Amino acid sequence: MTSGMYLGEIVRQILIDLTKQGLLFRGQISERLRTRGIFETKFLSQIESDRLALLQVRRILQELGLDSTCEDSIVVKEVCGAVSRRAAQLCGAGLAAVVEKRREDQGLEHLKITVGVDGTLYKLHPHFSRILQETVKELAPQCDVTFMLSEDGSGKGAALITAVAKRIQQARKEN
Repeated sequence: MTSGMYLGEIVRQILIDLTKQGLLFRGQISERLRTRGIFETKFLSQIESDRLALLQVRRILQELGLDSTCEDSIVVKEVCGAVSRRAAQLCGAGLAAVVEKRREDQGLEHLKITVGVDGTLYKLHPHFSRILQETVKELAPQCDVTFMLSEDGSGKGAALITAVAKRIQQARKEN
């Protein structure tokens, strides 16, 4: 629901549903639109770029083999925005819950914490990081969360988890 790997596919599914309802692409579902994975997440980032005019959105859709009108481009841009916003808010809600729980567990009035973030969605999407940060701030107002982009976070994260698990395992053996 939140991974950049799947957001394009979520958009494609919505576009199929809207087309079936006759709201897009003159009600005609092309074979291209039926193709799983055709709508890559990078297209969301491109389409949501503030600099992108509707003609450029239409060009992207045509490159995907989707015969679109200007109205279709407006709807597709709205769908991309809704899917991205939802993903960022879901991530933000989960993160807010975690930092708020840490604040409560530590008995603090205010928690200042840094969170490492990894992923091209956070890094490259024009609005994802801002919406994520706004959501965390809104849902955990007593937590001051600083986000730090980690270029190789999954590798470091796996190593850190392994190290902690090894320490726990050793501690249990010693007791």
